[in-house]
Amino acid sequence: MNDASAALPRSLGETITQEIRRMLVEGELVPGQRLSEAALAETLDISRNTLREAFRVLTREGLLKHEPNRGVTVAEPDMGSIIDIYRVRRFIECQAIAQGYPQHPGAKHMREAVETGERGREAKDWVAVGTANMMFHQAVVELADSPRLLAFYGQISAELRLAFGVLNDPQFLHVPYLDMNGQILRCVEEGRPTDARAMLESYLVQSERTVLAAYERRARR
Repeated sequence: MNDASAALPRSLGETITQEIRRMLVEGELVPGQRLSEAALAETLDISRNTLREAFRVLTREGLLKHEPNRGVTVAEPDMGSIIDIYRVRRFIECQAIAQGYPQHPGAKHMREAVETGERGREAKDWVAVGTANMMFHQAVVELADSPRLLAFYGQISAELRLAFGVLNDPQFLHVPYLDMNGQILRCVEEGRPTDARAMLESYLVQSERTVLAAYERRARR
């Protein structure tokens, strides 16, 4: 079995888990939202038992939260979680982009994400801009050529989107980074991975500080 086939879903439960994780990454589910078992099972056209299997996995990952008498809700990351998420992101993304080269499929996907983000900005669709930004960073991880690492990063992306969702200001959180995405992409397309890595590391430090500062302001209210 090769790496690609090993990364494919092996059961309906895994497929549904990936689908709910995608919904989290793309902002379709938001922090604190209560998930109706009946409604979501009907939407996904699956049994409640299959949905519960996915819920259990995502709860272990910290993406969902199960509380007695309240059911399942979407988790709300705290500041400690955000610090850890960014630590992992810097380790994964900076190593991945250092391996990038212009003809890599990940570079093509980075280009597509940048163009999607620009269209979102023109349409003032800030949620779409946020989703495009998440897709950009996923494409960066593709440069590592590791299906397992990409699957792990899917969990990190979902946690990160939840952190952004708590702040509920996608324009503030994502628009300033659109041009940076383009600059990082240009370094990869021009065969300058060292410059791309340095730029991405600075980008992630700035992003972490912005998110943590926003969380702190929110906590003081």
